[in-house]
Amino acid sequence: MNPISLFCILAGVALNACAQLLLKAGTNAVGHFEFTRANILPIGFRLATQLPIIGGLACYVVSVVVWVVGLSRVDVSIAYPMLSLGYVVNAFAAWYLFGEVLSMQRLIGIGIILIGVFVLARS
Repeated sequence: MNPISLFCILAGVALNACAQLLLKAGTNAVGHFEFTRANILPIGFRLATQLPIIGGLACYVVSVVVWVVGLSRVDVSIAYPMLSLGYVVNAFAAWYLFGEVLSMQRLIGIGIILIGVFVLARS
Protein backbone atom coordinates (compact mmCIF):
# COMPACT_ATOMS: atom_id res chain seq x y z
CA MET A 1 0.00 0.00 0.00
CA ASN A 2 1.56 3.31 -1.03
CA PRO A 3 1.42 6.44 1.17
CA ILE A 4 -1.46 8.08 -0.73
CA SER A 5 -3.57 4.92 -0.50
CA LEU A 6 -2.80 4.59 3.19
CA PHE A 7 -3.70 8.26 3.71
CA CYS A 8 -7.05 7.81 1.96
CA ILE A 9 -7.92 4.76 4.03
CA LEU A 10 -6.85 6.32 7.33
CA ALA A 11 -8.53 9.64 6.49
CA GLY A 12 -11.76 7.75 5.77
CA VAL A 13 -11.47 5.96 9.11
CA ALA A 14 -10.71 9.21 10.96
CA LEU A 15 -13.62 11.06 9.35
CA ASN A 16 -15.97 8.20 10.14
CA ALA A 17 -14.82 8.19 13.77
CA CYS A 18 -15.17 11.97 13.97
CA ALA A 19 -18.70 11.68 12.59
CA GLN A 20 -19.64 9.24 15.34
CA LEU A 21 -18.23 11.50 18.04
CA LEU A 22 -20.06 14.53 16.67
CA LEU A 23 -23.33 12.60 16.49
CA LYS A 24 -22.85 11.56 20.12
CA ALA A 25 -22.16 15.16 21.14
CA GLY A 26 -25.30 16.27 19.33
CA THR A 27 -27.47 13.66 20.97
CA ASN A 28 -25.95 14.52 24.36
CA ALA A 29 -27.05 18.11 23.80
CA VAL A 30 -30.62 16.97 23.10
CA GLY A 31 -30.65 14.45 25.95
CA HIS A 32 -32.36 11.10 26.30
CA PHE A 33 -35.46 10.80 24.16
CA GLU A 34 -37.97 8.27 22.92
CA PHE A 35 -39.33 8.36 19.41
CA THR A 36 -43.11 8.30 19.57
CA ARG A 37 -45.67 9.58 17.12
CA ALA A 38 -46.23 12.56 19.40
CA ASN A 39 -42.62 13.68 19.54
CA ILE A 40 -41.03 12.46 16.32
CA LEU A 41 -41.25 15.88 14.66
CA PRO A 42 -40.09 17.97 17.64
CA ILE A 43 -37.22 15.59 18.45
CA GLY A 44 -36.35 15.21 14.77
CA PHE A 45 -36.19 18.99 14.41
CA ARG A 46 -34.05 19.38 17.54
CA LEU A 47 -31.66 16.72 16.28
CA ALA A 48 -31.54 18.16 12.76
CA THR A 49 -30.65 21.62 14.06
CA GLN A 50 -27.80 20.53 16.34
CA LEU A 51 -24.50 21.79 14.90
CA PRO A 52 -22.57 18.69 16.03
CA ILE A 53 -25.05 16.46 14.22
CA ILE A 54 -24.82 18.57 11.07
CA GLY A 55 -21.03 18.40 11.35
CA GLY A 56 -21.16 14.64 11.89
CA LEU A 57 -23.28 14.15 8.79
CA ALA A 58 -20.87 16.35 6.81
CA CYS A 59 -17.98 14.18 8.03
CA TYR A 60 -19.85 11.12 6.79
CA VAL A 61 -20.27 12.66 3.34
CA VAL A 62 -16.59 13.57 3.07
CA SER A 63 -15.56 10.19 4.48
CA VAL A 64 -17.52 8.40 1.75
CA VAL A 65 -15.74 10.41 -0.95
CA VAL A 66 -12.31 9.74 0.58
CA TRP A 67 -13.21 6.09 1.13
CA VAL A 68 -14.22 5.63 -2.53
CA VAL A 69 -10.88 7.09 -3.59
CA GLY A 70 -9.13 4.71 -1.20
CA LEU A 71 -11.10 1.72 -2.49
CA SER A 72 -10.04 2.59 -6.02
CA ARG A 73 -6.45 2.01 -4.89
CA VAL A 74 -6.64 -0.76 -2.28
CA ASP A 75 -8.25 -4.20 -2.22
CA VAL A 76 -11.47 -4.17 -0.23
CA SER A 77 -10.22 -7.20 1.69
CA ILE A 78 -7.47 -4.97 3.08
CA ALA A 79 -9.32 -1.64 3.30
CA TYR A 80 -12.55 -2.74 4.95
CA PRO A 81 -10.99 -4.33 8.04
CA MET A 82 -9.05 -1.07 8.55
CA LEU A 83 -12.38 0.48 9.51
CA SER A 84 -12.04 -1.34 12.81
CA LEU A 85 -9.38 1.22 13.74
CA GLY A 86 -12.33 3.57 14.15
CA TYR A 87 -13.45 1.48 17.12
CA VAL A 88 -10.11 2.07 18.78
CA VAL A 89 -10.13 5.81 18.08
CA ASN A 90 -13.72 6.17 19.26
CA ALA A 91 -13.19 4.19 22.45
CA PHE A 92 -10.35 6.43 23.59
CA ALA A 93 -12.00 9.62 22.35
CA ALA A 94 -15.27 8.75 24.12
CA TRP A 95 -13.31 8.07 27.31
CA TYR A 96 -11.56 11.43 27.00
CA LEU A 97 -14.45 13.57 25.73
CA PHE A 98 -17.50 11.97 27.31
CA GLY A 99 -16.12 10.20 30.36
CA GLU A 100 -17.11 6.76 29.09
CA VAL A 101 -15.56 3.80 30.89
CA LEU A 102 -12.64 1.88 29.42
CA SER A 103 -12.86 -1.38 31.34
CA MET A 104 -10.19 -4.05 31.18
CA GLN A 105 -12.47 -6.12 28.96
CA ARG A 106 -12.79 -3.23 26.48
CA LEU A 107 -9.03 -2.62 26.54
CA ILE A 108 -8.40 -6.30 25.78
CA GLY A 109 -10.85 -6.09 22.88
CA ILE A 110 -9.06 -2.99 21.58
CA GLY A 111 -5.77 -4.86 21.81
CA ILE A 112 -7.20 -7.75 19.80
CA ILE A 113 -8.44 -5.32 17.15
CA LEU A 114 -5.00 -3.69 16.90
CA ILE A 115 -3.29 -7.06 16.58
CA GLY A 116 -5.73 -8.06 13.85
CA VAL A 117 -5.18 -4.84 11.89
CA PHE A 118 -1.41 -5.22 12.24
CA VAL A 119 -1.51 -8.81 10.95
CA LEU A 120 -3.80 -7.77 8.09
CA ALA A 121 -1.64 -4.79 7.10
CA ARG A 122 1.45 -7.02 6.95
CA SER A 123 -0.18 -9.47 4.54
